[in-house]
Amino acid sequence: MGVFQVAVRVANPHDASRFFEEKFWVDTGALYTFVPEDRLQDIGIVPLRTRELIPADGRRDRRLLGEAVLTIPQLDESLTCPVVFAPPGSLYLLGATALENFGVQADSTTQQLRPIAAVIGAFLGSASRR
Repeated sequence: MGVFQVAVRVANPHDASRFFEEKFWVDTGALYTFVPEDRLQDIGIVPLRTRELIPADGRRDRRLLGEAVLTIPQLDESLTCPVVFAPPGSLYLLGATALENFGVQADSTTQQLRPIAAVIGAFLGSASRR
């Protein structure tokens, strides 16, 4: 898959005046969105829990997880999404969870996020009611 970047605005869910804008790499191989912890702390986002993660190098790591309001101007939409407090200097990664929340898929050919139809309860949703 080709890689590309999209503009993302990251805001504090409790104070929308605290935000920053950055180019994020679209990373469908990452479950969560990664943001350097110092940038999250600068806008007052606090950790809510921890998660065990396996970075690309294969080691195991525990990282803090919080929530931020992500706005993707290309989609003209804002949603609250989980974000990992990544080490300072890390790449900004827009992960699969955020892509699914926004209802988009990565199209590496056009380097765009394209809307997809969401599947809801494929098995139970297709069962007939009697």
